[in-house]
Amino acid sequence: MHSLANVTYMENDTENQKPADQLNKTIGVLARRETEARLMAPLIEALSQAFGREEVLAVIRDTVIKIAHDQGATLAKEYGTSSDAFLETLSFWRQDNALEIDILNHTETQLDFNVTRCRYAEMYKALGMEEFGAVLSCNRDLALIEGFDEGVKLDRDQTIMGGASCCTFRYDFSKSEKAG
Repeated sequence: MHSLANVTYMENDTENQKPADQLNKTIGVLARRETEARLMAPLIEALSQAFGREEVLAVIRDTVIKIAHDQGATLAKEYGTSSDAFLETLSFWRQDNALEIDILNHTETQLDFNVTRCRYAEMYKALGMEEFGAVLSCNRDLALIEGFDEGVKLDRDQTIMGGASCCTFRYDFSKSEKAG
């Protein structure tokens, strides 16, 4: 890596070097999601009028999922792929009290927790963008863990964004690359 001012560049792609994404660490995920939502909502509306709502949402959904997968892979490279490492990375999403989490079970092969307060859901609601919350935020969860470690499985039966009282996250690390 090379650092030029406050921008870090990855050496793995010498032809198309892009700055490494440091926003989650710098401003926190909640501030990032609000900034993205304020930009994306009017773009989604304008593009929907031009190309059709379902088509636009499908492209955005697929793009957000790819971004999350890539972010998971980046986290794995930096932190490793254990349940302890993944729990450590949750600090980015919890920054600024964005999530209140009750950890139910944490072992080498299992990480179970409930999100009992989600300021992301609150933010989308306050901005009048509830319908975009799942597309821009919740959709990321499965792709992020797949990018982090394809062997880790996530069961999430409900979300606050979807109207439930909590989000249920149940990670199974027993088939993790690290465990294998």
